[in-house]
Amino acid sequence: MARTIIDLSILHTVPPSNMNRDDTGSPKTAVYGGVRRARVSSQAWKRAARDAFARYLDRSELGVRTKRVVELLADEIRRQNDAIDEETAVDLATQCLGTAGIKLTKARGSSDDNPLLDESGYLLFLSTRQIERVAAAAVSAHASNDPKAAIKAAKVKTLLNQEHSIDVALFGRMIADVTDLNVDAAAQVAHAISVHPVETEFDFFTAVDDHKRADEEEDAGASMIGTVEFNSSTLFRYATVDVDALQRNLGDADATKRAVEAFVQAFVRSMPSGKQNTFANGTLPDAVVIAVRDTQSVNPVGAFEKAIVSNSRIGDAAVKLAEQAQLTDEAYGTTPVKAWVARASTSAEPLDALGERAPLDDAVASLGTLVATRLAENK
Repeated sequence: MARTIIDLSILHTVPPSNMNRDDTGSPKTAVYGGVRRARVSSQAWKRAARDAFARYLDRSELGVRTKRVVELLADEIRRQNDAIDEETAVDLATQCLGTAGIKLTKARGSSDDNPLLDESGYLLFLSTRQIERVAAAAVSAHASNDPKAAIKAAKVKTLLNQEHSIDVALFGRMIADVTDLNVDAAAQVAHAISVHPVETEFDFFTAVDDHKRADEEEDAGASMIGTVEFNSSTLFRYATVDVDALQRNLGDADATKRAVEAFVQAFVRSMPSGKQNTFANGTLPDAVVIAVRDTQSVNPVGAFEKAIVSNSRIGDAAVKLAEQAQLTDEAYGTTPVKAWVARASTSAEPLDALGERAPLDDAVASLGTLVATRLAENK
């Protein structure tokens, strides 16, 4: 059976920004090729992409990641049957989760004066349909003569392992206490790094008290001063999707096609939101290469092991990326089945050698058609 792997390679220039900071407030960095690079963590960009899914997918196809799963499930139980009171709904939800082996703990901040519902000890990533189906089982159990026995008979764990949402299927799910509910991620996202060396800079700012300034007897000095760290960079971003693993997670070819299209659109167009109001750094990529392979995922980041030090970062990065991709495919037989290049920079023209040039929307539509065809052939 032929494999279907999608690789995304992106050049993305970002002006002064601090979209992903460390515990000290500094922009994240990494040493690569012996020099310090700007870095945006994979977690930050996956979160941004997941937030962007709402623009491309129906809410019913997405999941919820939360510790407050008792509250979430109890609310759905009452939505399905408003005759069930809140206390009973909470009890039913707790029993369902316990039956599935999900451990609950006392919520932080809960006290005798301010009792809060129990929470899971970790974030649970559940699809909308899984929540709905477990709630339906709870409602049905409540109407039975023996609700506890009915909940056990409902096989809640099985319900939580079926009808995964698209984001769960793409990014996976780990439940340490119940490993048979784990879902292997079909998508992988690399940490984005700059193609050039980078140094952190500091923006000194002041804030003036408007009312105080209007008083002629008061000084006109600043009421607050501080600094914000930032950098600017041309990033190389990479992600890959194992379409066959995605199909196994979703169990439906049409859903897999929609998932692929949504992931590409969301990942390409998204931006981590850190300090966005401070820097307004919401740019779109300079160039995107979408490659479909039947061999394996190939991250061409080695093109930038030697940092670019010229003033033509996009142009030099495009040359290096095109060369690395072609040499790798030649050496290892990983030439794509099909590839598209969407670019908004004339400097990135060397990437046209890697695939058919097309606007992103057209490329994604063609990608979806190809994925659907390949899935049908593998039936």
